Amino acid sequence: MKEKAYIFGIHPCLEAISSGKEIEKVFIRKGLSGDGFQELFSLIRKSGTPYQMVPLEKLNRITRKNHQGVIALTSMVVYMPIDEVVQRAFESGETPLVIALDSITDVRNMGAIARSAEIAGAHALLVPDKGSAQLNADAMKSSAGALNIIPVCRTSSFSKTLVQLRESGLKIVGASEKGNQMIYDSAMTEPLVIVMGSEDTGLSDNVLRICDDLVKIPHKGQIKSLNVSVAAAVLLFEAVRQRFTPE
Repeated sequence: MKEKAYIFGIHPCLEAISSGKEIEKVFIRKGLSGDGFQELFSLIRKSGTPYQMVPLEKLNRITRKNHQGVIALTSMVVYMPIDEVVQRAFESGETPLVIALDSITDVRNMGAIARSAEIAGAHALLVPDKGSAQLNADAMKSSAGALNIIPVCRTSSFSKTLVQLRESGLKIVGASEKGNQMIYDSAMTEPLVIVMGSEDTGLSDNVLRICDDLVKIPHKGQIKSLNVSVAAAVLLFEAVRQRFTPE
């Protein structure tokens, strides 16, 4: 497992991104300017590296070193392009199964979902590069090592990527209390993306409009919803059940 580390300063961050080092996110002091910063910011935008403008206090909480207003957090995983992962599954004669997480913010939920996805044989975990839980040590621990095995793919446009996957022949199934059918009534034997929404608000409106099926999990108790990691496991193993062929 790669260890998380911080890179401090404009030129060290510039060199890290230029060399292709995996970066989880770059924190930039609000109002930062100058030629060196402009060069770095241009590279950040060009490379699609996630970034966040933050107050100086946040940077100083991370380190008291001379960070020059820029701190990069290196990634603990190597991200992969989702189109390459899906293409490889097709070429191997397998039926793609992707679990997509629409703004899951709890690191333990992220790790638990990755664990269930790996056990279920999912080909990839798809996450947005903004508004999503960091894949830190807690996420790694919760995944029981799964985040080192299952390909993790991130995208700057979650909705656009779902549309592209649908155009590539994958069915988009979203889990929602607004679902018009039970999970058992949705065909999951075809190439599939299972989309789980955030812990607080569920699937975003854009994602709801993209989904081919909106499914819900039946319940008999008074509490109306499951923890998102548990719900994800239920959907993943319903797909496994439908696809299962006894040897």
